[in-house]
Amino acid sequence: MYKQLQKIALGTLDASKPSESIVGQVTGVNPLEITVDQKLVLDADLLLVTERVKRYVVSLTHSHIYKDVTPTETATKTTQTALPDVLVIREGLKMGDAVVLQQMKGGQQFVVVDKLVKP
Repeated sequence: MYKQLQKIALGTLDASKPSESIVGQVTGVNPLEITVDQKLVLDADLLLVTERVKRYVVSLTHSHIYKDVTPTETATKTTQTALPDVLVIREGLKMGDAVVLQQMKGGQQFVVVDKLVKP
């Protein structure tokens, strides 16, 4: 009886296809494509991308307005523009990147959770 219940429980679990983590490799960027085990190719329609793997840049460009007070006059001036470049916080996904995927329940969609890096 115990074996039969165990078999039924495992069968129910397999039928529901619970979420599982897998590793894939980025094989296309625009549109996004990820290959798992050289046999399963996931296109953009099957992928949900988290903010963590998106390119993120911050513009630090700024200038300041100040008053220059002299004994004869007061003038409003503006400093030169500082830090004209952007600061890249995250590069985003590139060809060849290894990524962690979370297969959604039912197996129809995959969440790109994060990029794997070498220690």
